[in-house]
Amino acid sequence: MQTSRQVSERTSQDRQLIASGILLGMGLGGFFDGIVLHQILQWHHLVSNVDRYPMTTVAGLEANTLADGLFHAATYVFTVVGFVLLWNALRNPEVRWSGRAFVGLMLAGWGIFNLVEGLINHQILQVHRVKQDAADPLIWDLGFLAWGAIMLVAGWWLVKQRR
Repeated sequence: MQTSRQVSERTSQDRQLIASGILLGMGLGGFFDGIVLHQILQWHHLVSNVDRYPMTTVAGLEANTLADGLFHAATYVFTVVGFVLLWNALRNPEVRWSGRAFVGLMLAGWGIFNLVEGLINHQILQVHRVKQDAADPLIWDLGFLAWGAIMLVAGWWLVKQRR
């Protein structure tokens, strides 16, 4: 029979495992956004929709590059904290672990990243749009939000399958 302390420790480690999956998913989502959309495709930068920082000037590009760097630093922090929590949780051999559920947590985390980033940066603050030069940027923004919602629901479904 387990003591209340053992149950409490296991519950804490389960929470660490859940938080690690979500944070790693948020970090991966941020890195995908920053690397693919900002750098490779060059569809936007973090503050590319702000008149004060036009991408067509050196000063504007410098400001956008700095903002992108700070954005990447934040996604790096999500990833490192997620990894540390995962490491701590898995040090205990009694932690209940499911690869499928963990992938679900990471998908959910990525979906949360897309929904929060899409709602705040694209819709509320409008500091950038997904595809800045599109004929109708709202369609791209809504697609980004839909992609986030699909990942969140798919991740949640994978986590629930474990139970």
